[in-house]
Amino acid sequence: MPWRRRHCCPIKMTWTVKRSLFRTHVAGLLSLALLFTLFSFFSRQDWLPGRTGPRENPLAYAVRSFRHPRGEANQSSSLRSLWREAGFVASKPLFNLSSQQVEGAAGETGGELGGGGGVRIAAMGLGDSMSANNSLQKEMGVGGRLSAQPYRYILNQPFKCSDSTPFLILLIAAEPGQADARNAIRQTWGNDSIAMGLGFVRLFLLGMGTSLDTFLQSRIEEESRVYHDIIQQEYQDTYYNLTIKTLMAMNWVATYCPHASYVMKTDSDMFVNTEYLIQKLLKPELPPKQKYFTGYLMRGYAPNRNKDSKWYMPPELYPSERYPTFCSGTGYVFSGDMAELIYQASLSIRRLHLEDVYVGICLAKLRIDPTPPPNEFLFNHWRVSYSSCKYSHLITSHQFHPNELIKYWNHLQSNKHNACINLAKEKNGRYRHRRFHGERSP
Repeated sequence: MPWRRRHCCPIKMTWTVKRSLFRTHVAGLLSLALLFTLFSFFSRQDWLPGRTGPRENPLAYAVRSFRHPRGEANQSSSLRSLWREAGFVASKPLFNLSSQQVEGAAGETGGELGGGGGVRIAAMGLGDSMSANNSLQKEMGVGGRLSAQPYRYILNQPFKCSDSTPFLILLIAAEPGQADARNAIRQTWGNDSIAMGLGFVRLFLLGMGTSLDTFLQSRIEEESRVYHDIIQQEYQDTYYNLTIKTLMAMNWVATYCPHASYVMKTDSDMFVNTEYLIQKLLKPELPPKQKYFTGYLMRGYAPNRNKDSKWYMPPELYPSERYPTFCSGTGYVFSGDMAELIYQASLSIRRLHLEDVYVGICLAKLRIDPTPPPNEFLFNHWRVSYSSCKYSHLITSHQFHPNELIKYWNHLQSNKHNACINLAKEKNGRYRHRRFHGERSP
């Protein structure tokens, strides 16, 4: 017994210690392996939306300081910053999701999307929003790229260019309920007669209304049957989805009318002197230009960081201090080959809700600089006070009610051949009146 007491217990104790040490060692190795796996996963950047390579931002060469000015080291200093960029941090959404994303979305409820439940996502780009159950895969391809045709056509005009190649395509962003504006444009600057025998296509770009209105939809469908000039796709028709609307229109041009000479994208509240655009700017007697893009140039603009502004740009979404040069979205013109180039470039660039800024970023990626118009007053993103002389020598003016548009268009057409002569006579008459009454000239 003494021998057993002296030797048995120490041997048993030593085995217990060895087993404990073995378990601790195995647990440590497993923990290290897990940490290494997590580190490898989060150190990769190709899974982040808007990235096409392991460590390369698609606009690194196009936009100076596209990453945060403080440097990438600060951006990746914590796991939370990575999750914020990937869209997993809950915050109020800036953008409307498409129907496919809404159907598959899972997350917090509370009426964030429409009247019912929704998913709260971080401020990601349009078409780049991640939901908790990977509904992103329904619309996105590898590397966070928008698939070739993510939005189903409700109304389409696929045969517009089947008989001839148009000289000019007008892409007009309109809301579903703006039937009066569409009719006013059909009677004025969007009328086929102004093309003077050149191939001409007019298309209104529509999404879906924010609420289900079967009566409105039936009227739109009837309007389409009459005029054959409406393209409607299954995305929410909101201000924050204008980028998607424009990209879908460019995809339409690239798909159904790739040989068009020129394209103009504009809005439904614009006055467009289409005749002056064709004759004086595009000049159909000359060979069509290539890789051409022009409009009202916006140079050196800084992102608006005021959260109450309509044009607010979150630093998380666009950290650079300046936008690349872009053209005001109220009206810009480009050669037909640019539609395919811009759309393809967009597939590797994270979506922004400011449509004209986003198109400018696509141009920067393509290394194509917008061409200044021959006259800085041709394109105007504000309302120009009307006179037949001024309006006979401009291309765009903004903020027109349908009734005003018809009134001023008709006046311009009746005076376009002597618009400035009448103005000179009027000024001369006022000058003579002042001289006769002894008044000073202004």
